[in-house]
Amino acid sequence: MKLNPPLLALAAGAFGIGVTEFAPMGLLPVIATDLGVTIPTAGLLISAYALGVMLGAPLMTLTTGRVPRRALLIGLVAIFTIGNLLSAVADSYGLLLAARVVTSLNHGAFFGVGSIVAAGLVPPNRQAGAVAAMFMGLTIANVVGVPLATWAGDVLGWRASFWGIAAIGVLVMAALRLTLPQLPAPAGGDMAAELRVLGRGPVLAALALTVIGSSAMFTVFTYIAPILREQTHASLGFVTAMLVTYGLGLTVGNWLGGKFADKSVDRTLIVTLAALSVLLIAFAVAMPFAVPTSILVFLWGIASFALVPPLQVRVMTAASDAPNLASSMNIGAFNLGNAIGAAVGGMVIAGGLGYPAVSLAGAVAAGLGLVLVLILTRRDTPRSAPAAC
Repeated sequence: MKLNPPLLALAAGAFGIGVTEFAPMGLLPVIATDLGVTIPTAGLLISAYALGVMLGAPLMTLTTGRVPRRALLIGLVAIFTIGNLLSAVADSYGLLLAARVVTSLNHGAFFGVGSIVAAGLVPPNRQAGAVAAMFMGLTIANVVGVPLATWAGDVLGWRASFWGIAAIGVLVMAALRLTLPQLPAPAGGDMAAELRVLGRGPVLAALALTVIGSSAMFTVFTYIAPILREQTHASLGFVTAMLVTYGLGLTVGNWLGGKFADKSVDRTLIVTLAALSVLLIAFAVAMPFAVPTSILVFLWGIASFALVPPLQVRVMTAASDAPNLASSMNIGAFNLGNAIGAAVGGMVIAGGLGYPAVSLAGAVAAGLGLVLVLILTRRDTPRSAPAAC
């Protein structure tokens, strides 16, 4: 996929949003200590962001259907910037929790509308690759932005990380304004049609698959910093290196997911979910050992984000005649899985089951996703067979 300026602008927005979404995961111990809360309580900052995405996705999409696409995307990044400024000045856990919700309101609509814009820039057989190109900014955020925010949070205080993320937001707004072409709102946009499409069985099934796949990732990733510190007895430098390693895996996985989803969406999902389940079981066993942990973190990153392009394209295809709300809601579904995963991981920790059990819980979620996609694939096959005759 040859990147062009509009895709680069969208990827820049994905980078900024990715940093603000994932940075708190590396900052949980610092935030918990500074605000006087437990690690599971601090983990609710992740869940609050995810639930805000779910709220913001339909709200922003349905109320901005007639707004030109470039203006809409810039406005969404403005919300992101304001939310991070509020996070930077928050002096209590409650205020930080509220600021995270504000920050998240743009997320679903930005990625939902941005995915449609990206797919519209390329031929139909390259749409998964175009979506992957946009989401590449999200994976690069994990390679560069999240480890840097984790380091800055430990050295300068966690508020410094949010000041830096707010500055990224300002730069992203400028990039979108300078590089995106004038993009009018979709002609004939119909809120009722968007809502009707959202109620279709295939669309709901695709959204459910996204929730399950995402929860498999975030059950473990939400608590990656305390896992490495407590189980692997890692230093700050090793934790930062593992965040970079995971981010590199996400980048590779995003590229592979887009490449293979252009050939077969369901086959890509089957292979990836099976691999993710096996890797998380192995991670539960290997946590105390630095070298195998390093390898598994990289492979886990690949499997985690190879899911994203096929899951997004699956929903866009199922809702092809009115895709805006469904595409945005799929981002909300990713974040519902984020919230569920963070909550499940927190309950496992609070229940005294130990960090290896957190990874096993993630493996179970991936296994459930695999079962669902196999059921959906088998159900769809008889329907397509007569059409081929």
